[in-house]
Amino acid sequence: MLQIQSFAAGKWIAPSAKARPIYSAVTSDQIAQAGSALDTQAMLDHARNVGGPALRKLTFHDRARRLKTLALHLKAHKKPLYQLSYTTGATHADSQIDIDGGITTMLVFASKGRRELPDAHVYLDGELEQLSRNGTFMGQHICTPMLGAAVHINAYNFPVWGMLEKLAPTLLAGVPAIIKPATSTVHVAEAAFRIMVESEIFPEGSIQFIAGGSGGLLGQLNAQDSVAFTGSADTALMLRSSKHLLQNSVRFTAEQDSLNASILGPDATVGTPEFDLFIDEAYREITTKAGQKCTAIRRIIAPEALVNPVIEALSAKLDTVQIGDPAARETTMGALVSNAQRADVQARLEALSTEAKRVYGTNKAPLENGAFMSPQLLHCANPDAAKAIHEVEAFGPVSTIMPYRDLPHAAALANRGGGSLVASVITHDPSVASTLAMGIAANHGRLYFNDRDSMAEATGHGAPLPHMVHGGPGRAGGGEELGGIRGVMHYMQRTAIQGSPRILAAVGQTWLPGAPIVEAKQHPFRRTFEELELGESLLTDAREITLENIEHFAHFTGDTFYAHMDETAAKANPFFPGRVAHGYLLLSFAAGLFVEPNPGPVLANTGLNNLSFQKPVSAGDSIRARLTVKRKTKRTEDYGEVRWHVELTNQDTEMVATYELLTMVAYTQ
Repeated sequence: MLQIQSFAAGKWIAPSAKARPIYSAVTSDQIAQAGSALDTQAMLDHARNVGGPALRKLTFHDRARRLKTLALHLKAHKKPLYQLSYTTGATHADSQIDIDGGITTMLVFASKGRRELPDAHVYLDGELEQLSRNGTFMGQHICTPMLGAAVHINAYNFPVWGMLEKLAPTLLAGVPAIIKPATSTVHVAEAAFRIMVESEIFPEGSIQFIAGGSGGLLGQLNAQDSVAFTGSADTALMLRSSKHLLQNSVRFTAEQDSLNASILGPDATVGTPEFDLFIDEAYREITTKAGQKCTAIRRIIAPEALVNPVIEALSAKLDTVQIGDPAARETTMGALVSNAQRADVQARLEALSTEAKRVYGTNKAPLENGAFMSPQLLHCANPDAAKAIHEVEAFGPVSTIMPYRDLPHAAALANRGGGSLVASVITHDPSVASTLAMGIAANHGRLYFNDRDSMAEATGHGAPLPHMVHGGPGRAGGGEELGGIRGVMHYMQRTAIQGSPRILAAVGQTWLPGAPIVEAKQHPFRRTFEELELGESLLTDAREITLENIEHFAHFTGDTFYAHMDETAAKANPFFPGRVAHGYLLLSFAAGLFVEPNPGPVLANTGLNNLSFQKPVSAGDSIRARLTVKRKTKRTEDYGEVRWHVELTNQDTEMVATYELLTMVAYTQ
């Protein structure tokens, strides 16, 4: 008998006398118990006063590096998690989605954190806003970590992925987490959590764990705390309606059940790759995790003429399902998580059967013991008159097929779900995809299009990816998770700051135009990454632009656009006073003005951002460049990225062009 422990305020706490039993989905025998008597206020204090300050001392990149280390540590110790996962009814393939999928999600956030967030404590959201005529009063939006705790309430179906997909962006943001998994699979979540906490990769207080009930935790939250919930719409409504949460404006994000649809395009007739793909996608979503997925296909929407072929093909595919011991590699569908869950699915199946006819499946349990259930396929001939099939979700291996007359009708049926996490459209016709996108996007958090071109690499209708948002409007909860750095922002406060460029540069940890500069005493390209300082600046000598330069550049590059070669035509153009220099000629000359040619710490020019030409340059004008260190970001053990603000001005000190130059600079000479 496993004794599932909580981890609160740095200590493991055993189950109490009121602990709840946990049963095997395969044998129905009790295998564990969970439920501890906890001081939830002490947990919050520990998160706020110990974990939060320790996390906020780290930069985004520090936290991203630790995320990667933690993910690799989990990967190296994942084998015992599979053995526990089988007891929840999950097959080996199901467990891979949960365990390896969760680890991969953490690795993606670690990678995106290093690439897309600064090596700093403040995230700049959007561009600098000029709020005064002369630029002495500016505005900027910044994001900083919230000062409370993030409470994660997770569903039973993905005890590892569900925990890690919330935890990764939370820790990357610099916010401590209190994790509350569903009790029926808490033994799997606790095993993964134990691996993480015992690694000591993140500071003390960064993560805590509740096995069993959460007591009065939600009633102790304040405006600096947040709640991220995954589960049923009924439970979400109960939690988010809490007077305490509403009074204290506690952030509440919900990812709820939804009646996701898959639409077969009218072009995807029998014999096309798309028709076969549609059957494969529907089969996978019915059988994976025994249909216990918030993204599973609940409604199959097909052209009227293709309904019977879809039923026949999908039924034949379902005949190949191997139901049995989840630990056996030949098993393709395991059990539901519990007998109680199977009873719930059967009750909802009865409600659906009042409007739809069962065309595949049986009431008989395929195995004597455990929470096993055969796949169920229903057919609703009149979906317009039906109600239950658009409102009742049987959270198991159940799906209903229904006909549509035309694309507007297909869109209307998909939207009857009242807001869904995902809808898929299987079509090779771009016009079908475009029409349905406009018709159903507002009611869905994700649209998945697939056809013969993408099917070999597509991840599947039911696979949320860390790069893309996961959530949906209406019934789906109205929230978003994942989505790369978008997910990190859920745990940060966006604040508008206003002041002088000098002040804003200090707050944002990035040099801004108008902030003080320090004239370089040595060419900055001769200085190492560590030696360079924000605001360190080089003003070059001037160089005259001649007509010979312009013509040579035109013929050498092949860019003989009339504005550079024809005086009369150029003057007729409202943007030019006559023949002008190429913009890229100016950039090339600018590089010639500021580049130090000898080997040194600068290793490579890796990019150029936000190029803007403000004023044309004519023959006889001169330009000079000012190169200023804008931001520094460590990249590897050997070098970091330096972003330079570059300004080109003419002989009258008028701005000609601005851009951001990216270079890789070594830490040592």
